[in-house]
Amino acid sequence: MVAVQIRCLTLLLAGVMSLAGCQSSSVDDLAAFGDSAKTLEDDSAVAFYKNDELITTGKLQFQEKNYGKSYAVYKRAVAIFPEDPSAWLGFAASADMIGRFDSSDRAYLQLSRMIGNTPVYYNNIGYSHLLRGDLPKARRYFLKAYELDPGNETTARNLELMKNSVNFAQR
Repeated sequence: MVAVQIRCLTLLLAGVMSLAGCQSSSVDDLAAFGDSAKTLEDDSAVAFYKNDELITTGKLQFQEKNYGKSYAVYKRAVAIFPEDPSAWLGFAASADMIGRFDSSDRAYLQLSRMIGNTPVYYNNIGYSHLLRGDLPKARRYFLKAYELDPGNETTARNLELMKNSVNFAQR
């Protein structure tokens, strides 16, 4: 009886091991910790970066809601490309999402020199203040973005989001 159970267990393990070698498209894009497989590429030891490689990686991490990883990538990007507004925007947004408002304030200061007085700048800094709970300041920035481009969809969504934030009690 024990020999039969051991043989069955061995066959079961062999079947599982053979299935583990199979790949299906539904599992290929998954990785540990809920990240997609395309976000796991380790480029920390790379000394040379193509112009947009770090920005592309940072955007991917941000879209996947891996804000800590996108923060690290964009931090490297602003060190390597200090004159690139995309790097600073990504760095500021990532810093905001992980609550590093000291870093995002520094990034917005840089951005004010590069792309200040644009809807993109005002929407981003407004969203930063919305995340901090400073609704009057957020509204002021969103309205500046609206004045510059009344048809901007991002501004409209941000104003709606702010309106919804006011309607719900803080907890």
